[in-house]
Formats: sequence, C-alpha cells, structure tokens
Amino acid sequence: MGLILDTNFIIVAEREAKRGITTTIDRFFEGRSKESFYITFTVAGELACGQSASPKRDWERLCRPYPILPWSGDVSWQYGEIYRALAAIGQLIGANDLWIAATALVHGMGVVTNNVEEFGRVPGLTVVDY
Repeated sequence: MGLILDTNFIIVAEREAKRGITTTIDRFFEGRSKESFYITFTVAGELACGQSASPKRDWERLCRPYPILPWSGDVSWQYGEIYRALAAIGQLIGANDLWIAATALVHGMGVVTNNVEEFGRVPGLTVVDY
C-alpha cells in the first residue's frame, strides 16, 4: 500500500528543512523505506498557492520527490460517495480534503496527515498521523 502525503506534511517538511531540523519528518520516515509516497493533484494545487512555492521552480522542487496522482472519473465518483455519506450525518470535511480522500480510496492508499480528526470521518480511509 502506498501513502498519500497531505499538504500539511509537505509544509512541515519544508519548514523543518529551512530551519535545518528534520525531527518530525525523519521520525516519520524511519522504518518506512519500503513504503511508496505520493501526492494528489489537489495537494500539488494547494502547494502552488503558498508563498514558499513561488516561483514555479520552487513548486516543482516541492512536488518532484513524489508522483502526483491525477484526477479521474473514478475519483470524482468517490468524491460524491464520500460527500453524500458525510453530509447525511452532518460531518462534511473541506472540499480539498474530500478530493485527497477520494483519490486515496480509489488507489487503495492511506493518507498521512496531522488532520486526523477530519480525515478520520471518511468511511474506509486509512489515516496515518505523523
């Protein structure tokens, strides 16, 4: 199983690297050398919004280590499934997090995030805290 890195993970990694520390990120990656890590099209878009990703070459540097999982019709359908399930119980999560969760479910992957409470609402989604 691969893991999708949420935007907040990439941001923490970038901040730690700028400070010359990598405690949180190193601790997470310890013992996971055989794991594959990805980002979604949504994470790439969120990273493009940040000041640390401007100019474009800086955004490319942030994204380069991780294959970007694309949008697909199946991802859109899964988005709707999650939306309806969470709306029915009055516990919707943010639209970008819905896209990330839908992509993870379609690809049979978990999500690495410190936003465990929100992602934890998604039925069937494996959520990995860091």
